[in-house]
Amino acid sequence: MAVFWSTEVIPLGITSLIPIVLIPMFGIMTTEKVALQYMKDTTILFVGGLMVAIAIEEWNLHKRIALKVLLYVGVRPAWLIMGLMGVTAFLSMWISNTATTAMMVPIAQAVLDQLSLSEDRFDETSQEELQTKQSLNLLPDEIPVLKMFPGNSHKTACKTSDNEKATRERRNLYKLVTLCICYSASIGGTATLTGTGPNLVLEGQFNQLFPENGGVITFSSWFVYAFPNMLIMLFLCWIWLQIYFLGFNFKILWGCGSVKTWKEIAAYQVIKEEYKKLGKMSFAEILVLILFIFLVLLWFTRNPGFMPGWATVIFGKSKKYISDGTTVMFIALLMYILPSKRPRLESLFKDKSSTEQHIQGPSTLLDWEVVQHKLPWNVMLLLGGGFALAKSCEASGLSKWLGNQLNPLKTIPHWGIVIILCLLISIFTEFTSNTATATLFLPILASLAVKLKINPLYVMIPCTVTASFSFMLPVATPPNAIVFTYGHLTVMDMVKAGFVMNLVGVVCVTLSVNTWGWMFFNMDQFPAWANTTNL
Repeated sequence: MAVFWSTEVIPLGITSLIPIVLIPMFGIMTTEKVALQYMKDTTILFVGGLMVAIAIEEWNLHKRIALKVLLYVGVRPAWLIMGLMGVTAFLSMWISNTATTAMMVPIAQAVLDQLSLSEDRFDETSQEELQTKQSLNLLPDEIPVLKMFPGNSHKTACKTSDNEKATRERRNLYKLVTLCICYSASIGGTATLTGTGPNLVLEGQFNQLFPENGGVITFSSWFVYAFPNMLIMLFLCWIWLQIYFLGFNFKILWGCGSVKTWKEIAAYQVIKEEYKKLGKMSFAEILVLILFIFLVLLWFTRNPGFMPGWATVIFGKSKKYISDGTTVMFIALLMYILPSKRPRLESLFKDKSSTEQHIQGPSTLLDWEVVQHKLPWNVMLLLGGGFALAKSCEASGLSKWLGNQLNPLKTIPHWGIVIILCLLISIFTEFTSNTATATLFLPILASLAVKLKINPLYVMIPCTVTASFSFMLPVATPPNAIVFTYGHLTVMDMVKAGFVMNLVGVVCVTLSVNTWGWMFFNMDQFPAWANTTNL
């Protein structure tokens, strides 16, 4: 399966069905037990989260949020990049990285095109003014008109060099903006449990391998660890990409003075016009926003840890029956019920006998045909195949055997083990699906942790986050492929910029798991729930 997932000789979803055939044939588990792995609570959480995300996309709420933020931050390069990265990261926390990138790149492209167009018009206007002034003898004869006498003046040659430099800087700005979007989409998805596939794989496999863990991994606990790490990564990415593509040119990055140039005003106008096209917030948008905020609050307050959550208050001892999947599915069901148009009271009192024509009611916030088309069913099968594979490794004793083979790592400090594993995964994830990478490695990492008598989360969490850091190749992840198709980037641009970002990611997750992650998850001790003989 690892070879098939890596090479994609057949679709990922079909590869994920192999355990249903081979595991029963080898007498490891019955077909019934294998099939149960394909619809676990984590899968329900994934489906419900995607349904909410589809509703946000369907009613353009994500585009309104993005344009509104860009109107606040402005169009000066440093602030524009910060705004694009912040919005992209925030949206990818809730909707797919691919959808976020596909929406943000055209917006950024329109703004950059307007900046370039305004700059070209400014250059043409300057040339016309110089020609006019020289024809009126307002300029000395030794000052040549731009582009009138190429090669006849040292100043003209200098101006040509300046134009080449400006063109190069403009091209690098395009590269910077497109890369910052796909990188921030990958980084932002790590902040929430539902933001990207590897996080859900961790939650599902961790609960499967250590069923008595007491609900350590929840939406709120993951957010407490991953969100600060995401902010640090986003900031370092912002700094690195600016340095790499534009150097320390503060004039380009930050602008001069507080007065905006007219080309910046023109680019700002593009964003403003795009926002105006959306019109006023519709009833459906408002309703989806309210439900989304309500969902996030329910996730955070279900079991916050430092105080009794709503599940404890309402259901008491039965709180263990309520999960994050239950919560998100409740909101998703409401979206299939609530109308997308404001109901009118007069329609309720119409005389039905006066007309034979059937009056169709307003559509709901979510439509099954839309969901059926947009839901990535292959990822659902990929999650299920991963759970089946992990369960079979446990049942067959393979996990225990692999753990024994990793005994030499006992001589290495624990933080060194994390660095080595994260580097390995950061390389592997460049060539295969992020979700598949996490699926393959997490059972092995769990076995390693049990063998070394360290908290399994100490190695599983940083490696899960690292699985989402596919920065070097266009084929590594869909957001990279999307920005690459716009033609501004070369493969070497992505390799050089992405190599540093991979190293930054490994360093960040290692530091985070050894600081606030260490304290929050009590990683200084080997927990009782990890003391199992199955691994």
